[in-house]
Amino acid sequence: MKLNSLKSFFIASGLAIAALAAPAQELKIGYVNSDRVLREAAPAKTAQSKLEAEFGKREKELAEMGSRLKASSDKLEKDGPTLSESERTRRQRELVEQDREFQRRRREFQEDLNQRKNEELAAVIERANKVIRQIFEQEKYDLILQDVVFAGPRVDITKKVIDALNSGK
Repeated sequence: MKLNSLKSFFIASGLAIAALAAPAQELKIGYVNSDRVLREAAPAKTAQSKLEAEFGKREKELAEMGSRLKASSDKLEKDGPTLSESERTRRQRELVEQDREFQRRRREFQEDLNQRKNEELAAVIERANKVIRQIFEQEKYDLILQDVVFAGPRVDITKKVIDALNSGK
């Protein structure tokens, strides 16, 4: 976190020096809020919906499996004192096996989801970068930043990027 702040400070300092060194030339700077683009742009929302459709069933199955596991655990805890030692031990082993299977499935689900999320996110970021480049070239910006500490509304071009992504340009 400190490194990013320090890096931003040096970039801002360099820009200020460049602006002072060339007073005859106006420096045109833009800023894009990447998080906002990934939240509000239509391609990002489409990607999110696609992931929900793709992984919704597995997520529901995992939730049901977790509920069954919890119910079995509660039942064992409640019935435990009245069960024979061998029956209690058998049920505990079954519960441990069920929990192990649940944890394995949940881990696999999370890994698959993360991989697909990264793939979808990369596609959206690639499209957003193309749009940013187009805006950069068409409107003759000298610099467009994505990660900054502070940016005023005058240099914020996030809405332009979102609108261009939504229009499918």
